[in-house]
Amino acid sequence: MDILTFAFMQRALISATIIGTVCAVIGVYVVLRGMAFIGAGIAHASFGGVAIGITLGVHPLFTTILFCLATAWGIAFLSEERKVREDSAVGIFFASSMAFGVLLIGIMKGYQADLFGYLFGNILAVSSFDLWSSLVIGALVIFVVWLLFKEFLLFTFDPELARVAGLPVKMLNLLMMSMIAVTIVISIKSVGIVLVSALIVTPAASAYLLSDDFKKMMLLSILIGVGSTWTGLLLSVWLNLASGPTIVMVATLIFFICYFLSPQRRKLQRDIEELKVEVKEK
Repeated sequence: MDILTFAFMQRALISATIIGTVCAVIGVYVVLRGMAFIGAGIAHASFGGVAIGITLGVHPLFTTILFCLATAWGIAFLSEERKVREDSAVGIFFASSMAFGVLLIGIMKGYQADLFGYLFGNILAVSSFDLWSSLVIGALVIFVVWLLFKEFLLFTFDPELARVAGLPVKMLNLLMMSMIAVTIVISIKSVGIVLVSALIVTPAASAYLLSDDFKKMMLLSILIGVGSTWTGLLLSVWLNLASGPTIVMVATLIFFICYFLSPQRRKLQRDIEELKVEVKEK
């Protein structure tokens, strides 16, 4: 337990709490809207942003945020125009962004240790800058979710009713895509580009199996997300394992436990039905 007194371990635990919370909150919307493939696509597209930052000698956080936002907006634009299916748009950006990143890395000379840290994650190497940037961006994401909670809830379950109610559906979709993008960016240093989508989807999917209420689902998702990151981090240190994969495996184990404990009947639609009645009465 003496390792908990070291500054790098304390930063890792704080980062695990932030990442686990933000990924769990966004993950609820990703799971309920069936956007898991979009999350994976944006996550792998972030490789291009990291490669740009390393090539230009700029902190990858800035270039990756811009690159992932552009990717998310591109996917949203192509799918909204109905000229390209959403999964096709994701696949195009997924492959092209990865290819672009590989080309840039091929141009660079020498071994890039930082690049492999971003690919597979190393939460023990989180710096003070990484921690503060995660805290600021994560707090902004949580604030937006709190501010537009009812709007996102209605848009998630019934986009057509949201449109009839006068909500800016396209703007809400773009905002949700943007929040997914920045959540991925602040998480890749901890769990890696390859695995970050699992940290977004798995805790929320576990909570979905157990909860019969939207707010309960979000709370359970946060508890599972933070518990997974803490447990995976501590196990990786004690057993001398890679931190990112260990965190994801713990989250996956919890998912299967939740799967076998899942109740037979679900009442997750209750919140949206009440919201529909409220909208109609207005």
